[in-house]
Amino acid sequence: MSDPIYYESHSHTPLCMHADGLPTQYAAHALARGLRGLIVTCHNPMPNGFSAPVRMREDQFDEYLNLVETTRSEWEGRIDVRLGIEADYFEGHEGYLEKQLQSADFHFVLGSVHPQIPEWRKSYWQDDLLEVQRTYFRHLAQSAETGLFDSLAHPDLIKNFTSKAWNLDAIMPDICDALDRIAATGVAMELNTSGVNKTISEMNPNPTMLREMRRRNIPVTIGADAHQIQRVADGYENALAFLQRCGYDEVNVFCKRERQSLAIKDVLDSLVLVDTPIS
Repeated sequence: MSDPIYYESHSHTPLCMHADGLPTQYAAHALARGLRGLIVTCHNPMPNGFSAPVRMREDQFDEYLNLVETTRSEWEGRIDVRLGIEADYFEGHEGYLEKQLQSADFHFVLGSVHPQIPEWRKSYWQDDLLEVQRTYFRHLAQSAETGLFDSLAHPDLIKNFTSKAWNLDAIMPDICDALDRIAATGVAMELNTSGVNKTISEMNPNPTMLREMRRRNIPVTIGADAHQIQRVADGYENALAFLQRCGYDEVNVFCKRERQSLAIKDVLDSLVLVDTPIS
């Protein structure tokens, strides 16, 4: 076992109203798992009540910053707690988001397209679910092209909300077009381990898409999308082995918005298995 080198790079707080446990508890579990750090990435505030039930309010933004800073100070010297955010990409809100991301010293910004929220459904949903999928992947590419994000979260999330019409042969040309556009930006993409708990039980993205990402040399970050304490670093060993099978030998983490590459074999050597969650 080597020294801790990797991070949980996708974790939430109770401010989003659908996560349990405080960042200090997540940090304790990160320590037990052999991680070097925890990047807190709760859902960003959006204007005018946009998808309000699943994110912090605008007037809670400073509370979020203070919560992460307090946790950072508490764990200094043991776990490297850093400020991140999971920020929604939604057409027409780019200016709002750019201003928000400039307002704090984020270490990592995850970009997300959430096709399940009412606003996205109202604007883009239709009976032709293949066309819905095409719209989703087009938005994923557009999010990378804004230059606002470091990595793109759960990048085939749409499959879980259109599962009855999910046909890789049909949608792969659109996925590949999106990946071409994303590769041109240099933005990373996330391998999200929480996908195994979703309607289509596999990590996001699926193996075919991940191999296409590798063909284009798109960097990958790993995140567990932890909404509960025990989910911190959940499935990391499987995710790293999955990356190796798809041709990757490095995985990435962001600090101060700068990408750092680590050898997968070294990350695997550094992790610690735990039998019970830390509280």
